[in-house]
Amino acid sequence: MKNTPQKYRERFVLEDLSIQESWRIFRIMAEFVEGVEGLCKLYPAVAIFGSARTRPDATYYQLAETIASMLAKEGYSVVTGGGPGIMEAANKGAMEGGGISAGLNIQLPHEQRPNPYATVSLNFRYFFIRKVMLVKYAVAFICLPGGFGTLDEFFEAVTLIQTHKISPFPVILVGSEFWKGLIDWITKTILKEAMISPEDMSIFHVLDDPKQVVDVIKKAVPLEKDLK
Repeated sequence: MKNTPQKYRERFVLEDLSIQESWRIFRIMAEFVEGVEGLCKLYPAVAIFGSARTRPDATYYQLAETIASMLAKEGYSVVTGGGPGIMEAANKGAMEGGGISAGLNIQLPHEQRPNPYATVSLNFRYFFIRKVMLVKYAVAFICLPGGFGTLDEFFEAVTLIQTHKISPFPVILVGSEFWKGLIDWITKTILKEAMISPEDMSIFHVLDDPKQVVDVIKKAVPLEKDLK
């Protein structure tokens, strides 16, 4: 194309880009299909989020493991991002509790290592598809201490509930000491400036006790055995 006139070179580039974008749509569709087929049997699932950097000897790792085990014994599936840290702890607890332990791994430039405790494992290329799958098949979100990814999942859930794009479900921040700064900022800045309504604060809970976490979920989403 070295001696090809400029307008033809531009046309070739645009056509090539169009083909690439078309194939990207098919990849997106395929990933949605794979996600639906792999996760539709998880209901009722509780999604647990938290830092991938949390070590097994850390208090929050053990807390995530305990909560997931309790949920599994009650009959809930547990789904995580499939990686290490809090995700690993939750998958481990769910597996040891005899429940379905699902991990939705994401492809990253520095490859995320899938943890060995997910009995159902899927790999996603696109973050937004994984987020859709997590919301679609979860009856509750639990966020333990984490970074940007955990905050992203938390605010995604509360925004969808606030705007009535999904039916309300429990969104629980575990670790009041860790989340205190965020809650203070939301209360003293966002709420004070009337950028959210007072009732929006009831969309989520801040808890420390694993039993309270499980009780909130059981009350909001009771299983058949609890209705008898």
